[in-house]
Amino acid sequence: MPLKLSLKPGEKFAINGAVIINGDRRGTLVVQNHASILRERDILQPEEVTSPAKHIYFPIMMMYLDETGHQAYYQDFARRMTEFMDAVSKPEVLLLCVEISREIASHRYYAALRLCARLLEFEQEILGNEPERLSANA
Repeated sequence: MPLKLSLKPGEKFAINGAVIINGDRRGTLVVQNHASILRERDILQPEEVTSPAKHIYFPIMMMYLDETGHQAYYQDFARRMTEFMDAVSKPEVLLLCVEISREIASHRYYAALRLCARLLEFEQEILGNEPERLSANA
């Protein structure tokens, strides 16, 4: 089933790791086959990785966008997830961490990203940080 993206002027997005910028007008892009696609609002830059949940989100995002370096990204994800789970005691958050790990084990990285966006929301509530641009609808 094709994916139809409606793009704002100048909106950035990534397809299989390649960053693309829409022109100066609204545009529509139709992707006919499977591709790893993220909008700019769902992409973390390395300098934005400043919290424990973001340290989990980032390697998942990289596994989704870059099929060549999964092992290194997976090791980073596993270490960060273990640290996070050791620090959290809320059962519903721990269950969410297990769900994310299951998606990773099944190579469903986009689904893991969507779940991880919920971890970011939890972290915001606990730490009182400003709202993220990363959405649970990643």
